[in-house]
Amino acid sequence: MKGFKTLIKDISAVHNQLQQQSASAVNQALTIRNWFIGFYIIEYEQNGNDRAEYGEKLIPNIAKALKDIKGIDIRALHNFKLLYTSYPQVKEYLLLKSNMGSLTTQLHNTEFETDNHKIKDEFSNRINGELLIKKLSYSHIEQLIKIDDKLKRTFYEIECVKSTWSVRELKRQISSLYFERSGLTINTEKFSEFANKNVVPMKAIDIIKNIYSFEFLDLNVQGVIEESDLETALLDHLQEFIIELGNGFCFEKRQKRILIGENYYFLDLLFYHRILKCHVIIELKIGEFNHGDIGQLNTYLNFFKEEISEKDDQPPVGILLVTNKDNSLVKYATAGIDENLFVQQYLVKLPSKEQLEEYINEELKKM
Repeated sequence: MKGFKTLIKDISAVHNQLQQQSASAVNQALTIRNWFIGFYIIEYEQNGNDRAEYGEKLIPNIAKALKDIKGIDIRALHNFKLLYTSYPQVKEYLLLKSNMGSLTTQLHNTEFETDNHKIKDEFSNRINGELLIKKLSYSHIEQLIKIDDKLKRTFYEIECVKSTWSVRELKRQISSLYFERSGLTINTEKFSEFANKNVVPMKAIDIIKNIYSFEFLDLNVQGVIEESDLETALLDHLQEFIIELGNGFCFEKRQKRILIGENYYFLDLLFYHRILKCHVIIELKIGEFNHGDIGQLNTYLNFFKEEISEKDDQPPVGILLVTNKDNSLVKYATAGIDENLFVQQYLVKLPSKEQLEEYINEELKKM
């Protein structure tokens, strides 16, 4: 007869196994979808009967036409093209799959942008398509396709599969020049063992709670971004609190996603102030104040000033709320504002520091 400990062990085992299968299925579908999108774009660029009409504006026009599909923007579309051209071996894997239907029919009758045989002659040490799709998440692949050197890219692919690196670990190893350093060592096996000594293996939940997976499944990205129930509750009430203050606040977006360089960032709350004619970014940090918090908020402000604000807009303003159970701290960030008069105008029209501190402390007492 089974004991209680065995029962718990069995339940945990079946949960972990099926969670892993579920995460793997979502990830494989996402990567395959993105590869096919790259395939369609390049085939159109080569053979589309009206391709000349769009020219260099093709990608922006595609992004505009597909704006209702989460996660498909100009940057993503460029990456999908790169995914397709970087991994021709995916075609071989897809042609062997029996459940792809009409999708593989299209592949049968289409030549690659580059001849497959020439690619193999030029560089034969490629990880096979099945291993690539099944063992690496799209987030891993997005980092790998940035590597132009095919040998170097394959090296990191193999290490990711062998050592089950998380995306964060992959980034760390690339930035630490792991490939270059491994070429200088005599005992590569011991070097690899040392390099992976403190690596935390990737888990199924890392794939499930990934922004790309959320967007692909048409789920609320907010769920993967928020750090805690406390933060969620505070932001919910803060949003209402700011709007109730009036004074010209127009709510725009919660967890507003912006792209700076190669990375996405998320703003907790974004308002537009119709009297001041500027954006107001509010960031909430649970815990003690860190000097990096101001730097991050200033980065957002400078980005909005350069990329988002209209010509007749005033410079954006940021409000940083930092809190713990004992006290609260409010900081106003007014990057790029040179005129003291305008700063004073901000402070008159925006909620006072005292109002915000009182709000935070009252909310914390309820929790």
